[in-house]
Amino acid sequence: MNERGPDPVLIVLHQETSSPGRVGQELTRMGFSLDIRRPPLGDALPETLENHSGAVVFGGPMSANDEADHIRAETDWLAVPLRENKPLLGICLGAQMLVNHLGGKVEGHPDGLVEIGWYPLKPTREGRELMDWPEMIYQFHREGFSLPCGAVRLAEGETYENQAFRYGDNAWGVQFHAELTQMMMQRWVTRGAHRFTLPGSQVGREHLWGRFLYDRPVLDWLRQFLDMVFVESPARAQPVLDRKAS
Repeated sequence: MNERGPDPVLIVLHQETSSPGRVGQELTRMGFSLDIRRPPLGDALPETLENHSGAVVFGGPMSANDEADHIRAETDWLAVPLRENKPLLGICLGAQMLVNHLGGKVEGHPDGLVEIGWYPLKPTREGRELMDWPEMIYQFHREGFSLPCGAVRLAEGETYENQAFRYGDNAWGVQFHAELTQMMMQRWVTRGAHRFTLPGSQVGREHLWGRFLYDRPVLDWLRQFLDMVFVESPARAQPVLDRKAS
């Protein structure tokens, strides 16, 4: 932390028009500034997070298994927050890249099912001990991930079992999307309509109607979750240089 407030949170996005959405809004409300980088557009990621409060790696239309140079480089870069024990949150693609980095597997459902729309979310015992979770959550993905060795499952789903996990003190991955604003959801429904015919997907009106039914508990959860990751994090009490020396 500096005299002007906490160090910025690194925000990693994957498209020119992508937004950190409610995650960005809530982090700003909590007093953090945002350092936004877009690796697919040529933005470099920092060699250290010594001057950052942590990082959030967001989703995108690409696969974590793509051979693109920026996907490989970003997956390898995750060693930085892990090594420095800085708060790290991976969302959808970000979580899948973290799983690949940790030696897990990212792949589609054996029956070709997707999760695109609103689906039940069930916290595990370990997840319930941390906080209350919403009963329904918004999804937009065609691949899921295995649970990496050493990770703790926090929430489960019916189609894709692993929905949220924690690795070590400060690394977190979620398969779902709590970050969407109303405008973002409308844009996803419009631009992603061609995927609504995939097996297991919901039609667009169910996406928008579900927001009125289910979104308030999602926002409540997101606020608690970000506070836990970036404010209550043990990393905030121990500077990077001290951890390196220990």
